[in-house]
Amino acid sequence: MTLRPILIHPDPRLKAVTAPVAEINDDVRRLADDMLETMYDAPGIGLAAPQIGVMSRVLVMDAVKEEGASPRPMALINPEIIWSSEETNVYEEGCLSIPEQYGEITRPAEVKVRWTGLDGEPVEEQFDGLWATCVQHEIDHLNGKLFIDYLKPLKRQMITRKMQKLKRELAREAE
Repeated sequence: MTLRPILIHPDPRLKAVTAPVAEINDDVRRLADDMLETMYDAPGIGLAAPQIGVMSRVLVMDAVKEEGASPRPMALINPEIIWSSEETNVYEEGCLSIPEQYGEITRPAEVKVRWTGLDGEPVEEQFDGLWATCVQHEIDHLNGKLFIDYLKPLKRQMITRKMQKLKRELAREAE
């Protein structure tokens, strides 16, 4: 497993729609392993392939937050939301590609998602709470959408300027 660098907004790859995965093979399984390791190291609860510059419909997540609870790492290939509740939840969301910036985002409280597992088999599961928020946030990444796109324009511009400044600082440090 390899830690992969996480792209920082603004980056055009974070705004692009990703391509479906045609075949589950060792490369896809290795990608999922690398993504999980990168996500846990960050630390985060979800990571989508475009965040590491891979333009494929792959996401990983583990929204287990309870102290002492066993982790539940998941890799979802070609995920799609097939049902959403009318009831909504508001969570303060953040993103590994937009470090230390947060916004209150309203999303459906429950969603049913269909995807292909790493074994090539179809999977369906209904998510609620933090899991539902996480899977919707990560599927948005696969569609070129960021959580800040839900915010008012002024707040979104302010966060984008902070990220541009952070990227300049990181580039100077790397020299």
